[in-house]
Amino acid sequence: MNTSGDRLKALLHECGLTPSDFAAQRSVTSQHVNNWFKRGVPLARLDEMADLFCVHRRWLRTGEGPKHPNPILRNGPPEPAPATPPASLSAQGGRLLKVPFHELRNGLLSPLPSKHLRLPAQALKTLGVCANNVICLAMPASNMAPLIPLEATLAVDLGMTQVVEGETYALLHDGTLRVHNLSLGQHGTLYLHSHDRHNYAVERYTPAQRQAQGLEILGWVFHWSHFRQQRPD
Repeated sequence: MNTSGDRLKALLHECGLTPSDFAAQRSVTSQHVNNWFKRGVPLARLDEMADLFCVHRRWLRTGEGPKHPNPILRNGPPEPAPATPPASLSAQGGRLLKVPFHELRNGLLSPLPSKHLRLPAQALKTLGVCANNVICLAMPASNMAPLIPLEATLAVDLGMTQVVEGETYALLHDGTLRVHNLSLGQHGTLYLHSHDRHNYAVERYTPAQRQAQGLEILGWVFHWSHFRQQRPD
């Protein structure tokens, strides 16, 4: 790959995006995208494309240097884990943490004292997730099926609300819990993507619409699990 256009084409392939889908998402014509492939990404769009695909601007432009930013440092250094975790996240044998479940009541997240999930402390440390920022929720809808089934258990890092292209986040939308893959467009437009693309269309919200509709990013969904409801016959 010798040009930024070649690298852009490879990034689209990695994300499973066709040039036409990408053009529609960026509100440009397919010919614009083809021109970028042939002539390189315009300098005026380098920052936008680098942020969109979470790659270094220098790498996209020249192919030099690291491709991706350090995932731990992207949002600043993670908070150090407390020397003595609180009771709600107390470690068992120094290996597992008790993460409390929460549910939505009157538009607010409230803990369920009698329900929790145990997660490996080392896994959280590797991800740069501070234990004090983790809660568990139930998957509220079927829009992410079959990847994340309805009622699956989610672990959410409330300390990471910065949008990273294609990552999964829990959101609060006018008092309703939602879970989507997110991406950012021009002028801060937030795109909500579902895994079930056949039944759920991409939603777009400008910063003004997000504020008016109370659309808030709660945190990054970094774990989910689900038990089948019954054995197959």
